[in-house]
Amino acid sequence: MNYLLALLVPMLWGSTYAAVSLFLQDMSPYWVAVWRALPAGLVLLLLRPKLPPLSWSRMTLLSFCNIAAFFVLLFIAAYRLPGSVAGTLGATMPLQMMLLQWIGEGKKPDPRSVVLAVLGLIGVGLLLNPSADLDPIGTLAALAGTALVSQSAIWMKRWPVNDALSFAAWQLVLGGMMLIPFAWFVAGAPVALPVDAIPGLLWLVLLNTAFGYWAWVRSVKKLGPNVMSMFSLMNPVTAVLLGIGLVGESLGLLQWAGISLILMALLFMKKPAKPTRITASALDGQQEKPGQKKASHQQNNPSASVRQQ
Repeated sequence: MNYLLALLVPMLWGSTYAAVSLFLQDMSPYWVAVWRALPAGLVLLLLRPKLPPLSWSRMTLLSFCNIAAFFVLLFIAAYRLPGSVAGTLGATMPLQMMLLQWIGEGKKPDPRSVVLAVLGLIGVGLLLNPSADLDPIGTLAALAGTALVSQSAIWMKRWPVNDALSFAAWQLVLGGMMLIPFAWFVAGAPVALPVDAIPGLLWLVLLNTAFGYWAWVRSVKKLGPNVMSMFSLMNPVTAVLLGIGLVGESLGLLQWAGISLILMALLFMKKPAKPTRITASALDGQQEKPGQKKASHQQNNPSASVRQQ
């Protein structure tokens, strides 16, 4: 159940491109970001009306990194890069996550995880077929946005939070409020919503964002940031498959190979734990209790504890 819910997150977020292209193309993307974040946070806050589960300083930091700054960098990358390039750079999240944990926590990356992350990145590259023309500002924006989400996920896992609903709600509310002055400065005052944009906005607000961010926070706490960073590879897969179903696009052989590599990386991500070998000395330590004759007998005759195994 936890893994199924976690997989829904990148699949929902992968539908953003289809929703925007079908319903929201005539709207300012900066105000779309505001209408996506703030109402979704208010909906969650109505479901769980309580104060933030963390201090205001930590909530503000997370809201800025995970919502406000990320959305701004996302749009900078979208305007300056082809969608395929931006999507491929976003697929560096598993590698960035491991690098940030290595730098910040001294957690050396597992070679097997690195190989699977690179395999998934190659798969996304084949799927999206990015061009070689990389705008430096757009590239930095895409990589920085991915790094902010990665670092935010590490903080969310580390900091003590038991209420995922309230946690997601306050991030979206605070982040949406931070986006208002930026959208006003860049795109001007908001305009009335066109009627034909309402279905797309309802999808973005209720399922894509409100439900999606709650599921993201819950899954990061349950499964860890590294697992969720690998699951994020399903985001471009969903976007491309929806393009086939809704827009009539088609895939070539290399793109199907890319999807296969991504799925292979996800399938081999979970490695069964090796059984722990219990040594004689460890068993002695578990069985010893002060004042018992059995413990003193094992100390005088170590071979006895070995035979008991």
